[in-house]
Amino acid sequence: MPTTPPTPPAVLPQRIRRALWRILPIIAALHAYIGWRLLLPLDLGPATLAVATAGLTLSAVLVPLGLLGRFLGQRQALADRLSGLGGLAMGLFSSVLVLTVLRDLASLAISDPAQDRPTALAVFVLALLATAIGFVNARRVARVVHVDVPLAGLPPGLHGFRIVQLSDIHVGPTIKRDYVQAIVDRVNRLAADLVAITGDTVDGSVEQLRGDVAPLAGLRSRHGSYLVTGNHEYYAGAAAWLAEFDRLGLHGLHNRHVVIDHDGARLVVAGVTDYNAGAFDPAQASDPAAALAGSPAGLPRLLLAHQPRSANAAAAAGADLQLSGHTHGGQFWPWNFFVPLQQPFTAGLHKLGRLTVYTSRGTGYWGPPKRFGAPSEITVLHLRPA
Repeated sequence: MPTTPPTPPAVLPQRIRRALWRILPIIAALHAYIGWRLLLPLDLGPATLAVATAGLTLSAVLVPLGLLGRFLGQRQALADRLSGLGGLAMGLFSSVLVLTVLRDLASLAISDPAQDRPTALAVFVLALLATAIGFVNARRVARVVHVDVPLAGLPPGLHGFRIVQLSDIHVGPTIKRDYVQAIVDRVNRLAADLVAITGDTVDGSVEQLRGDVAPLAGLRSRHGSYLVTGNHEYYAGAAAWLAEFDRLGLHGLHNRHVVIDHDGARLVVAGVTDYNAGAFDPAQASDPAAALAGSPAGLPRLLLAHQPRSANAAAAAGADLQLSGHTHGGQFWPWNFFVPLQQPFTAGLHKLGRLTVYTSRGTGYWGPPKRFGAPSEITVLHLRPA
């Protein structure tokens, strides 16, 4: 049995802390803006105003804890609680801020002082409602989504081949063993031919999360489970996680491929490290060409790549189908509109020349336990002849 190498010293958390020190004044200023634009129009009494101000102050403290909580040393239970509270605060603050900005923009077009109080109250009510609904959506087990994927030249033996994709589970402060086990149970009822895990499986070290990730060893499919890294694996100590995933029976595809025989037909299944992996370790740089190099000619080629923006290199390397995640579909409104600033695809099935790309909205969530307008998914991809 392979041993798990120790997690290397956490350099990135130090960078995160430095970044947070730079944005703390911005977070404070944005909370002050909310107080100015919403609390004053409500014309609260002194006691109520003091309570509301204390709530905004508490939010300004909790929001960065949503990111820093898991780095608070050995008191894991406390760190998880702080991360959870911080995530909730982050989700609520995000919605309040966006709605406040929209309210102010609307007031430029329609100036009516009589509406200041009801619209300020509406911002808080709508933000609380969206956060509550988003929390329920995030915490329930991801729905199963069936997608037909037409591929040109698909051999008859692969017609109807079923790939179950999991992505962005983010096992960590608020996603624990029971949540992961529920995902595994749902996958195992789908009679998959192959399970593909497209990165960001964890948010923490092997020592912190080994027990919570363990149910993934129970994933069942005809040809096994294949996995690639996402950016969060590199934040958490990728070398240790690669060894742990291997111990659990999840086959890592890191710039390499395998060939699967299925009902008299063959399928190339390849994978790449995360698009940004080279920034952490130049030897781990993502390379679709290397992943597919030497694969038999004339076979359908499936590539697992965490970020959709690997698609250009995947198309140049000759992949037929790329499965990705990373975007979470924006996770909750309105951030889905900002995903295209970084990624070519937000969610769903798309074409890039002869390459087909499917981008999952993710099976878990990151940061705020909130999904609104971007439901989590366990995806069943059915290969069909084009």
